[in-house]
Amino acid sequence: MAEELGILVGALLTLAIFSLLYRDNPFYRAAEHLLVGVSAGYYVVHYFYAAVIRKFTVPVFQQGEWWLLPGGLLGLLIFFRLRPRTAWLSRYAIAFYVAAWSGYLIPSVLQERVLTQIAGTIPDPAAAAPWALAMSLLVLVGVASILVYFYFSAAHTGALGRISRVGILFLMAGFGASFGYTVMGRVSLLIGRFQYLFEDLPRALGRL
Repeated sequence: MAEELGILVGALLTLAIFSLLYRDNPFYRAAEHLLVGVSAGYYVVHYFYAAVIRKFTVPVFQQGEWWLLPGGLLGLLIFFRLRPRTAWLSRYAIAFYVAAWSGYLIPSVLQERVLTQIAGTIPDPAAAAPWALAMSLLVLVGVASILVYFYFSAAHTGALGRISRVGILFLMAGFGASFGYTVMGRVSLLIGRFQYLFEDLPRALGRL
């Protein structure tokens, strides 16, 4: 019974969201507010348990890892932003957070998005098959021409202009592929909702 009622409620909320296709109405606003409220409540509880309980309370007070205590106290400084007179104390926590994550993320992003991209644009004629070598050369041309397109220190005339126009073609192909992938993803979600309404909902109503 609980599963069937859950499917029925999900179908009603789905139809309430779809009602926006007609116009803004109270049913859509109720479903939207319910989604935002449930999501906010879920993530507050999830992050509180993951950060405060698992990473601070349990290690410090149950396992005796007292070296984590300064980090927890530093995190508490964020709450001083709730009062204008003490808001300046939260800047220390924010500064530490930004500096620590910058130091952690910059090398990893450099490795994953810059060095890996550079390595992918340099083909290996000895190891690559002819088709793979042609694709690698195409990627190399695309990356080089796009970099030339974003080079604004010189006028895009002559050879520089022709190469930048090639970069525009690669950019348009990339944007088009990305947009098409996004549309296909959204269409697959829509198909899933229709299957939910026309397959799961009738079975649930039949069991009720």
